[in-house]
Amino acid sequence: MPPMNATLRPADGEDASAVANVLISSRLAYMPFAPSAHSPEEVLAWVGTHLIPDCETTVATIEDEIVGVLTVSQRSDAVWINQLFVLPGWVGRGIGSQLLRHAHAKLPRPIRLYTFQAHSRARRFYERHGYKAIGFTDGQANEERCPDVLYELSAGASEA
Repeated sequence: MPPMNATLRPADGEDASAVANVLISSRLAYMPFAPSAHSPEEVLAWVGTHLIPDCETTVATIEDEIVGVLTVSQRSDAVWINQLFVLPGWVGRGIGSQLLRHAHAKLPRPIRLYTFQAHSRARRFYERHGYKAIGFTDGQANEERCPDVLYELSAGASEA
């Protein structure tokens, strides 16, 4: 599939349903080993009441369809990527990389994120973009109880 150049914009309350759809659809397609701890209705409510209002959420659109989501938050230790998902059918077309470059261009380092150890596609994606694994857990601290890996893009790291 040819690379796509999506339009990026801040999410607003009217985007909650489409953002939730990206999160739910991506999890079902790419993380069958980590079923959601929440129903689709709970995810939609969380997106509308927490994710969009409380975090910096950017959506990627193609012809006004939301096909990707990036959410970041600032904590005392680092900036965190909380969510980075692309709608199945649009994966592999450069949209995730475009969202990540957008984050890298405006966020201070270090940038950290967690992904599941079993999610090899996501791990390869982040490693291609300069992230290094700095910690592994047994998953007891996440809702899915799946082992995860902590990645960091440090101040001196360059994106591939």
